Amino acid sequence: MKTPFYITTTLPYVNAPLHMGHALEFVRADTVARYKMLQGFDVFFNTGTDEHGQKIYTKAVEKGETPQQFVDAGFENFKTQVASFGVTDEAHYIRTTDEHHVAAAQEFWKRVYDNGYIYKKTYEAKYCVGCESEKTDSELVNGECPEHPGTTLQVINEENYFFKYSAFQEKLIAFYEANPTFIIPEFRFNEIKAFVEGGLQDFSISRVKEKMAWGVPVPGDDSQVMYVWFDALVNYISTLGWPHNDESFEKYWMNGTPVQYCGKDNTRFQGAMWQAMLMAADVPNSHHIVVNGFITADGGVRMSKTLGNVIDPLGISNEYGVDVLRFFLLREITSFEDSPFTEERFRESYQANLANGLGNLVSRIMKMVVNYEVEYTLPTNVDLLEFDDAVPEGFKEKIESFDLKSAMDDIWREVTGLDWLIQNKEPFKLAKTDMAGAQEIVAELATRLYIIGFLLQPFMPTTAQTIMDLVKEKKMPEAPLFNRLD
Repeated sequence: MKTPFYITTTLPYVNAPLHMGHALEFVRADTVARYKMLQGFDVFFNTGTDEHGQKIYTKAVEKGETPQQFVDAGFENFKTQVASFGVTDEAHYIRTTDEHHVAAAQEFWKRVYDNGYIYKKTYEAKYCVGCESEKTDSELVNGECPEHPGTTLQVINEENYFFKYSAFQEKLIAFYEANPTFIIPEFRFNEIKAFVEGGLQDFSISRVKEKMAWGVPVPGDDSQVMYVWFDALVNYISTLGWPHNDESFEKYWMNGTPVQYCGKDNTRFQGAMWQAMLMAADVPNSHHIVVNGFITADGGVRMSKTLGNVIDPLGISNEYGVDVLRFFLLREITSFEDSPFTEERFRESYQANLANGLGNLVSRIMKMVVNYEVEYTLPTNVDLLEFDDAVPEGFKEKIESFDLKSAMDDIWREVTGLDWLIQNKEPFKLAKTDMAGAQEIVAELATRLYIIGFLLQPFMPTTAQTIMDLVKEKKMPEAPLFNRLD
């Protein structure tokens, strides 16, 4: 029986195209999911779309569409964009407008309410539609949300339902102490612990329906709809059939060590708010929250359409190929810190590591295999559960600690090692005087190239399969794996 493994991305809104930060999150989560599949795990990879809230409603009105028409089209666009990131066909897609999800969100609300953690009161607050969350004065910069400068804050003054977040400070602290690797990396975990230790404030979890009609109705109160984050966070368990499918939920959530990827601007929602909500509903907590840094422009400046420094991931994928986008995100972007994605940096890496690097290496080795009629027996025991001596030491541990860049660095050290072997043993010269000796060297090169292809499978699946097929079939590539740039 396969061991279950559950991994999920956050759910982006469907009101705008996915940006490079989304691509990073999807590619990384997909890589971990593919790795676990290769290990033989029964993987449930969850992703999908967040389709409620004020900004969805506003965009639909601007376009002259109903909110449902708008999100239906947005979901189809989302799937097209995700495909350009190379996300596996095995991924499960959830929409927060799905009937089952709506029912699950309402059941979750009822359980939290019945446990005494929801109450109603009148209040006034500043609200950022871009974040779909309240903002305190200490969080603002020049009176604006730092994540959405130029967006006018709304002032909410109404009677809403509140979540008793303050009741979970000590419970969260105890949970963090019992789970020292809960948030990865450690410095992000320290930020959340400091935030929780500083005290938690109850927050609104509903809006008056007359003012914001596009949301999940609050159970037992038709005048209110759920705050979009309260609704959306429930997707991580509703996608598993909760609360009606106990078998699937128990398999993947209870026994599947659930892992959630998110960006650093999402850490409080995933690492504190959602965990408190789970406690309030008597549902087990997540196992890991893995936090990405931001992708920046040159000089560490955050990408912005206003500044004109945005690079479209779909454009990169369409022009260079899906695996090229994946390569840069997995190899050139640090695993947890902010990193720049510039056109110049991208082209330099492409030329050096792919066109002149891996692509050239494959062509050279396979040309010698064919020309020298080299015979070899490929390893049959190369397995991601039981590595043999040819696999880099620590490779598995790096992936399982979500340090994907370091794992990619290991693979590229193997690529460099084969280049070194060719240059120092010169089989192309040896073949003129000692064909048997040249064949022996090339057989080693081909075998190690096959292992490189095997290790690349979670990271660059199409390229990996091409390399493995060429080595198996003893063929030269019909065209370069990666064209050189002009």
